[in-house]
Amino acid sequence: MDPDSSDPDPDPDLNPKRLRSGEDFDIIIGFLGFWALILFVVTAFLEVTGKSALLPAMILLVVVLAIWGMMRLRRRLPPRRARGPR
Repeated sequence: MDPDSSDPDPDPDLNPKRLRSGEDFDIIIGFLGFWALILFVVTAFLEVTGKSALLPAMILLVVVLAIWGMMRLRRRLPPRRARGPR
């Protein structure tokens, strides 16, 4: 028996779970980015019209910080690869 065959995952970059996890991060980052854009527009509108924009601005800050954190975590995962035909 080959001693190297005991390693269940010889190349972690080719692990389908890690690739799937990276794609999940991409989806979450896109979702948060969409809401960040919406919140930015709402906050800017409220500021221009002179209404209170504190709550939307604070929520926007939280969303932007969440995007930043997700992007930092995403860098640790392998890059996306083009899928072949199924």
